[in-house]
Amino acid sequence: MGRYRELGVDVRKRGIESFKKLIEGELPHAFCPVTKVGNKALVLHTDGVGSKPVQAYLQWRETSEDKWFDLSQDLLAMNLDDAVCVGCRDFLFVDYVALNPTVVPKQRLLARLAEGFERMREWLSRLGTSFLLLGGETADLPDQLKTFDLSGTVLGIGDPTTIVTGEVKVGDVIIGLRSGGRCRGEKGENSGIMCNGITLARHCLLKSDYAKKYPEIADGKYWGKFGTDQYLEELGMTVGEAILSPTRVYTPLILHLLQKFGGEISGLVHNTGGGLTKCLRIGRNITFVKDKLPDPDPIFLLIQREGKVSWKEMHQVFNMGVGFEIYAREDVAEDIVSECQKFGVDALIIGKCEQGEGKNRVVLKTKFGKFHYQ
Repeated sequence: MGRYRELGVDVRKRGIESFKKLIEGELPHAFCPVTKVGNKALVLHTDGVGSKPVQAYLQWRETSEDKWFDLSQDLLAMNLDDAVCVGCRDFLFVDYVALNPTVVPKQRLLARLAEGFERMREWLSRLGTSFLLLGGETADLPDQLKTFDLSGTVLGIGDPTTIVTGEVKVGDVIIGLRSGGRCRGEKGENSGIMCNGITLARHCLLKSDYAKKYPEIADGKYWGKFGTDQYLEELGMTVGEAILSPTRVYTPLILHLLQKFGGEISGLVHNTGGGLTKCLRIGRNITFVKDKLPDPDPIFLLIQREGKVSWKEMHQVFNMGVGFEIYAREDVAEDIVSECQKFGVDALIIGKCEQGEGKNRVVLKTKFGKFHYQ
């Protein structure tokens, strides 16, 4: 059993196979289920921000500083960046906020989230991407929640003739887009953690005093040694800032690349739950060989060291510095990398697609070892 399983989180999401026979999609190897209605291709997708609200709550209790507006960016990134993986260009969005109003200041939280959505709408509009916020739901659930939770649903709309089918081919190269650093329009350095593995990160890094002081944030003990406002030179920020770094929104860049390279791109993958194995959901009978991965961002090295997490588990739980992958023909790969860098997003060719052996597999060749997943 891995460290994540010890905390009650199953990165492989066992059990969801029960729903697969119920899902109707016209492109079985696309990143998201796609259906066609009239002359439109539609994707209806829902996602949340993981346990980042728990960290945001702790940050507020300890420092009186709330980071709740950044959660709006996380929520949009987790939804828009999944829907854009099939080539959707227009987005309708609703949010769902559930909270325990006896411990969370409801009006302040909602005001900060609204502020975050407004900031994102302005920023995305400047980059040529828009979404319509069509309302949502707020639920007071003091008997069910200890702090608060945040999720959303996006309806992505695309042109059926330009949908990215996910039918990757042997010989396609894999281009990795970095999740850390700072790209155009971002207000500061990003640790790269996005929204996955936050439970593991919190328990590995934060000191046990917090679980005792705020029983509403943990059922078990934290086993770390750091304070949430403790600055670490290796991170270049505090531990709390690293865990709460907002998820990069790749959608404007991806839409630009789709417009420029069109049919040269066969697959798109947002490396959320499943980390560098997320690509298993696209294509068929492909071995995804990733043998030129970049060095992981410092936050991942810190989590691995402090939590004594195996490197194989690290690459399955976290994006390890590669937040998004583009699958394309080799002859346009360098041009795609160049376009990414114009957006301030570091990108590099990290691997290739090889013939599979009956089903999809991932082979990671890293400085920490060689790992196989299927």
